[in-house]
Amino acid sequence: MKLAAIKPPRLQTETEGERNATWLELFYDLVFVATVAMLGIRLAADTSMTGWFSYAAYFLLVWWLWASHTFYADRYDTDDLVYRFLAGTQMVAIAILAASVATGPAASTAVFAAAYAAARILLLLLYARAFKFVPATRQLVRGYLIGFGIGAAIWVISIFVPEPARFWLWGIALTVDLATPFIMRKAQAASPLDVSHLPERFGLFTILVLGESIVAVTVGLGHVEWQWGTTIAGIAGLSIATGLWWIHFDNVDGRVVRRKGKGRAWQPTVWIYSHLPLAIGLAMVGVGVEHAIVASDQGHHYTSAERWLLVGGVVLALAAMIGIETASRRDIRDNLRTALILSRVVVIALALIIGVVGKLEAPVTVVILAVLCGTLVLTDIVVASAAENQAAEVSA
Repeated sequence: MKLAAIKPPRLQTETEGERNATWLELFYDLVFVATVAMLGIRLAADTSMTGWFSYAAYFLLVWWLWASHTFYADRYDTDDLVYRFLAGTQMVAIAILAASVATGPAASTAVFAAAYAAARILLLLLYARAFKFVPATRQLVRGYLIGFGIGAAIWVISIFVPEPARFWLWGIALTVDLATPFIMRKAQAASPLDVSHLPERFGLFTILVLGESIVAVTVGLGHVEWQWGTTIAGIAGLSIATGLWWIHFDNVDGRVVRRKGKGRAWQPTVWIYSHLPLAIGLAMVGVGVEHAIVASDQGHHYTSAERWLLVGGVVLALAAMIGIETASRRDIRDNLRTALILSRVVVIALALIIGVVGKLEAPVTVVILAVLCGTLVLTDIVVASAAENQAAEVSA
């Protein structure tokens, strides 16, 4: 006799109607808030090219953990006792993983590998349940169990392999994981992702990362005395985060994630994976603003690496938005969306010029970038107004 609290997983995307993130999913996201924060501390301590590469690599691995669980929950989440136990145990593994990327004595690539392997194995257990109880998607889940299982095995092996060979195994495992959904794309098309739930989840993760920018501004201001330079840098930094939030969420269109119906096969893939560089860029902006605030204090020098951290974050975020908005286009003749994309290209070019001009002080750099983001907001307002007028003319 089954306990009432235990409900076998079912294919959630077969049900019609709007789906929203569950309380468990929101709680699950909190452990990634801590992980992104720890990665930010790591980047803040090392703004060199090596630090950037290490940060991006770790962020990719963490993002894939979050995305993998999100894809599972989008199709099969029933929020029963077993699911809560496995998701909660996975949160413990991710919390340990977050501690392992610290810059202090807790830093350990072996612990990171062990925690990552545990998180992947727990995901495999979730898919094993789906394989047993959802016959309609067994072909898809079988492919996931094989591909993700090979990846998890490589992660386990990497625990016992010394550096730098351990990192090569991580890369191989990640490649296997990323290739698995591509290989299973035909089976995935038969079980499309939820057009309401998945975009909301990716939007929530983007908000999560943007929240780190707010934290970075307050932390930066908390480390300096109140001066005109630091105050202006803080206000301008918040303006950058607000501008990036505005132009992204006013234009993001998640309907393309459903593979059934109109649309090209590449569109949902580009839409989904463009959120990775978007998240990395937004997180870099937060750390870059914190460095700019501290550098705005008297007696602090604003280095080229710190400047490029902020500029690079803005450029990467805008480039990712271009990818998302291009994938969202339902009509190649959509001139209004083309205007938005071109405005982002122009601002990217201007931001890169700011990075090249290496003698700009920190407050000036942040203010110019804030003005550029503000310009994009104004462009979006104009385009939105034009779209409304166009729609009114058509309806008339």
